[in-house]
Amino acid sequence: MRRCLFYFTLFPQDFDIPARRLITLWVAEDLVQPEGENETPEDVAERCLNFLIAQGMVQVTKKKLNGNVKMVRLPDALRQYWSSKAQQATFLGVHTNTRSELSLGTSRIRRLVDHLDKEDISFDHIHGDYNTTSTSLTPYYEDVFSFLSFDTRKESKPGEEVETFFVKAYPAVASYISSGCFLVLLVLDLENVFRPKLPEAIGKLTRLRYFGLRSTFLEIVPSSISKLQNVQTLDMKHTSINTLPDSIWKLQQLRHLYLSESYRSKLMLGQGTNFPTILQTLCGLFVDEETPVRDGLDRLLNIRKLGLTMSSKQEAMSLQLQAVVDWVLKQKQLRSLRLKSIDENNQPWDLELKPLVSLVNLSYIYLLGRLRNPSIISQFPYSLVDLTLSASGLVEDPMQSLGRLPNLRSLKLLAKSYLGKNMLCSFGAFPQLRVLKLWKLEQLEEWNVEKGALQALRDLEIRFCRSLKILPAELLHRTLWKIEVIPAHT
Repeated sequence: MRRCLFYFTLFPQDFDIPARRLITLWVAEDLVQPEGENETPEDVAERCLNFLIAQGMVQVTKKKLNGNVKMVRLPDALRQYWSSKAQQATFLGVHTNTRSELSLGTSRIRRLVDHLDKEDISFDHIHGDYNTTSTSLTPYYEDVFSFLSFDTRKESKPGEEVETFFVKAYPAVASYISSGCFLVLLVLDLENVFRPKLPEAIGKLTRLRYFGLRSTFLEIVPSSISKLQNVQTLDMKHTSINTLPDSIWKLQQLRHLYLSESYRSKLMLGQGTNFPTILQTLCGLFVDEETPVRDGLDRLLNIRKLGLTMSSKQEAMSLQLQAVVDWVLKQKQLRSLRLKSIDENNQPWDLELKPLVSLVNLSYIYLLGRLRNPSIISQFPYSLVDLTLSASGLVEDPMQSLGRLPNLRSLKLLAKSYLGKNMLCSFGAFPQLRVLKLWKLEQLEEWNVEKGALQALRDLEIRFCRSLKILPAELLHRTLWKIEVIPAHT
């Protein structure tokens, strides 16, 4: 627990840390250990974070619409205390990071963090003003467990300097890595570093467990990435990478794979591909007629978070939709499901689904596409907390079915999700709903809310519902935290 708190001190002061990022970093560095046979390290890390929040030792700075924790930080009043404790415990290393107190031979850096601080001895090494050979730097960096960069300058320099730091040439040896630096690295987190240039030598970091490239807008990764046999988290969300080789599946310890949804990230899959069976997260994958879902991806049965965009020629897409649905129903641990179905022109297309009521752990659903079987909205699991529907093409009022979901806290009905004129929230409907968003329901003319419905509602947002002239009378007497109504353009 103490080391988990120490980890907060690696981040800049007043920096909002994504809970998702923190949990996977803790797991990568073995700061938490599963206790039960069916428990994962991520379960323990999440429980640890919630405990620290409950004890007032960690501050929640942002929540998701469904109430879950999104961003956290160490309270200012505790930061200095835990920074001091981390130094005493040599969590960072045996020095205090400033060049005035660092001498060669007493400088075993354990966790290297780039805050763009010119007082840090590593600043010159990373940013190019240190005039020496890589051999002389080996004592500094041969025992580094983690490297986190917070160089968020939006220009080419950050990416070039990352490359220089890792591969600066010197006589007889091609890179710092080859000289023995970073070979025990567990964490390489370059989130938000603009287009880091990664060398092929990255494949020598065979102990690496966490490789964070989110929001780097990187365009290509080295082919040697397939040699990182111990990687657990590979995060390439918000990059410009659209194709990955099938060698990515050689990473048999892979637990979390985030791809870039907007760039239609495809995985090239060969015959007999051996998938990492412990994969829990697969987000941002683009599925077309060439993607082997049946007798391929459907061998992945431990998925907790799944995000797919499906697009193809219409005749081929129907079979793929069926295969994806059958695969989804096998995911008994599934907690989060994001499915988008689009045609060749990037417009919403048919979305095939079967009843999901058997997925009792499923709490988040996002669906984009015209529902071929609209009755499935009455067959969502009672565990559902957060639901978004877009372009669903529903002609019957969905509120009658959705209002019975006892744990639903956030509901978003987006453009063309409902095509009817009337909507009714009956007495007792939506007992836990806190957030309701209605966007571009252009045919909606009348919305009625009975007494006793939407009792927990705090946040109401209505956008571009051109035919809806007045709010329900029942809501006008409520005290809500937020009401936002944006009229349609005339």
